[in-house]
Amino acid sequence: MNEQNDNRQQNGGNRNPKNSNTIMIMVTAAIITLLVVSLFSSLVSSRSSNYVEYSKFVEMLENGKLHTVLLDESSLKITFTLKPDEKLDKDSLAYITQLKTKYYTNMSSFDIELISRLESADLEKYDVKLSDTGATIFAFLISYVLPIVLVWVFLGFMMRRAGGGGGVMGVGKSNAKRYDMQKDTGVTFKDVAGQDEAKESLVEIVDFLHNPGKYSTIGAKLPKGALLVGPPGTGKTLLAKAVAGEAQVPFFSLAGSDFVEMFVGVGASRVRDLFKKAQETAPCIIFIDEIDAIGKSRDSRFGGNDEREQTLNQLLSEMDGFDSSKGVFILAATNRPEVLDKALLRPGRLDRRIIVDKPDLKGRVAVLKVHAKKVSLDETVNLEEIALATSGAVGSDLANMINEAAINAVKHGRKAVSQKDLFEAVETVLMGKEKKDRIMSERERRIVSYHEIGHALVSALQKDSEPVQKITIVPRTMGALGYVMNVPEEEKYLNTEAELRAMLVEFLAGRAAEELVFDTVTTGAANDIERATAIAKAMVTQYGMSKKFGLIGLEAVESRYLDGRVVMNCADETAAAVDEEVMKILKDSYDEAMSLLKENREIMDKLADYLIQKETITGKEFMKIYREVKGLPEPEEGSEEKKEGEAKEEKPSFDEDTKYAYDKRIVVVYHSLQMCNAP
Repeated sequence: MNEQNDNRQQNGGNRNPKNSNTIMIMVTAAIITLLVVSLFSSLVSSRSSNYVEYSKFVEMLENGKLHTVLLDESSLKITFTLKPDEKLDKDSLAYITQLKTKYYTNMSSFDIELISRLESADLEKYDVKLSDTGATIFAFLISYVLPIVLVWVFLGFMMRRAGGGGGVMGVGKSNAKRYDMQKDTGVTFKDVAGQDEAKESLVEIVDFLHNPGKYSTIGAKLPKGALLVGPPGTGKTLLAKAVAGEAQVPFFSLAGSDFVEMFVGVGASRVRDLFKKAQETAPCIIFIDEIDAIGKSRDSRFGGNDEREQTLNQLLSEMDGFDSSKGVFILAATNRPEVLDKALLRPGRLDRRIIVDKPDLKGRVAVLKVHAKKVSLDETVNLEEIALATSGAVGSDLANMINEAAINAVKHGRKAVSQKDLFEAVETVLMGKEKKDRIMSERERRIVSYHEIGHALVSALQKDSEPVQKITIVPRTMGALGYVMNVPEEEKYLNTEAELRAMLVEFLAGRAAEELVFDTVTTGAANDIERATAIAKAMVTQYGMSKKFGLIGLEAVESRYLDGRVVMNCADETAAAVDEEVMKILKDSYDEAMSLLKENREIMDKLADYLIQKETITGKEFMKIYREVKGLPEPEEGSEEKKEGEAKEEKPSFDEDTKYAYDKRIVVVYHSLQMCNAP
């Protein structure tokens, strides 16, 4: 309760600064306008050919060179004509022109001695025009007030356009987009796949809005809000649109950045206006996408009284202030939950946290089916194989793959998408297109071939490695000069220590093959070393797979749903010891890879020569040569090994980059591609 009151008091204190700043803007604009008008008038006057400085006018008056003088007291303007030259004939044209040409000057302030000078001067005529109060006021209005009014009107128009509301202060109006019917979004829960748990939570909310009676009878209350959390592309915004389509109640949608403006206090004003509209149309749903734009933790180290914090304070106050029984539900989405303010996440505000994570195998199949509904598919398509091939892909990736496959089918003149088109689309999305214009020298082709065969051969020699499905030295647009494709026979969520160490040996086998054959190394193993280092460091600092350190967590994952950045939680001495342990693990893995390749040098040479000729070979071709050189018999018909080999051969080739995801205490390692980077 105290927190709520503090928020309201702080928000109430924010209204005066808003008004004060608005007034200051208007006053500043008025002053600038006056200065511009005065400067413009001075420039116009000074540039006129008939304008004479006042000091020059006085000098000419005293020397008797003036013919007539007219003094206007209201504007302090003096209009005069010059006497004709004494030698000129008064009837001549020059004389008439001289008399009719009028000059003028202005006094900065009234000269009290001017009247006496005019009376004593030799003038044909002089006259004094007394000041007219009405005319003076009118001139003042035209010269000064009218420009200020025009500036105010212009500012009001610009602020109205920015705020979408009426009047000069329309900038504080909420610009949330409102959906009233299902047809407005065109999305329902049937259009969302692979997120069954998230949909279940949201279905309860929709059902509560439709049938509040059966919940209130037992005493249940509608949660005030829910937070959708997950990596980019998993369907958080799509779920919100589906809620709008299913709820059949008014749905207000806007982004967190829509609250922020250049004017102080605008965000808080928009929050008040949004909740006012929501309560008037309850029951309804408010969806705030990317709420981290305004919901970051408040920080008092640098003052903390900025526009964003005022907006957040107003949002917290409004969420506490409205009655949830009226059916106003807040739905928010973010992929950075760790930066949100704790007050925003507490029960009574955003009660539920709904995880929208990367889909599993079953979810990917469902997502592919949803996106493939509008695409013509032929009889060769097997979406289960595509789903197995795309471990770690999110919904947006899968949608892009279906679209790329359709484009590829049209490009080749086909009426329907085939399985080959789908696998080519997977390669295009994850690795880019083939670089047909990149021609490597013969030496580089040999180095890349041995590099990739080193990966593949070590994978075949280790029992804990994934089976090889494809090897190629065809460059791709995303930097790969070649790669080895390893396909898991089933989706895995855990990796044993033996499997991780087998990955390290396979990662470093490419570099080992280069050193063994060419007695030198290249830059192509940079990506292999980077990923091997990441696994080895995680084994030491996160998974407790080091005898030296044991079961201790030395790293914490930040931005889990974005880049998965890790930070060390230990002393500098410990961090140095961790580096030493990681180097030891990598050295042992490299030595193991070098040993395996030395023992199988004949197989490596033959496979490398074959790869140079073909550029791309399948897993079946690879294993056939492997068995021939090793002297191993072909699998017998009907044997388990033969069945597995046939099943693997039926699967078309595809490529996927290695992805790592760390979720709490469970490590998820998707391993399928070794890449030789371009220098």
